[in-house]
Amino acid sequence: MKLDILAFGAHPDDVELGCGGTLAKEIALGKTVGIVDLTRGELGTRGSVEIRNQESAAAAKILGISVRENLDMRDGFFINDEAHQLKIIEMIRKYQPEIVICNAIDDRHIDHGKGSKLVSDACFLSGLMKIETEHKGVKQQAWRPKLVYHYMQWKNITPDFVVDITGYNDKRIASILAYGSQFYNPNSDEPETPIASKNFLDSLNYRAQDLGRLIGVDYAEGFTVERYLGVNSLGDLI
Repeated sequence: MKLDILAFGAHPDDVELGCGGTLAKEIALGKTVGIVDLTRGELGTRGSVEIRNQESAAAAKILGISVRENLDMRDGFFINDEAHQLKIIEMIRKYQPEIVICNAIDDRHIDHGKGSKLVSDACFLSGLMKIETEHKGVKQQAWRPKLVYHYMQWKNITPDFVVDITGYNDKRIASILAYGSQFYNPNSDEPETPIASKNFLDSLNYRAQDLGRLIGVDYAEGFTVERYLGVNSLGDLI
């Protein structure tokens, strides 16, 4: 299956938190979208791998994702080396996305910055014909995405552009709340974590509202880029 957009996250819920509204909007516009999680989030303080698997499937259904895969890398300990790059390359060549979206370039969790660079490097390497990969015994063709974008996470990195997600924020929030083990629940007996606080839950809306305010819409999500943005005309900007 060829996809228009392939979104990567170091952990299940990264993609929903970073670009869930954008993916929901692109799907509504007719784009085919997939998600690849690098790890199972097995080091997470709350919940379990089994619960996260169920939650990620539910979140994908809410957003209307065409396919979701997990590469079973080691949470907290995966590195940017040949073996891990080849796993990413296999996914890129399998789905041949025009656009790849991945973790923030710098963030509080060490896996986010690592995952960002790993996926970015693999996107380049995937276009090199002399790197040979197979999927289910079939040799893959080289493929390099046209665009690589990075979503925002814990840190307030200044975005290079923002996407209007007005009309899709409710679906975005619903996909995030599908991860019930991870976020604020006043009745939970689980240990408190930074993302399980009420402040973090509230921030899911107020960041999107603030980014939206800055471009004159209700809600928006921010992204950084690896090269200059190009537009066909000044009228492309909102």
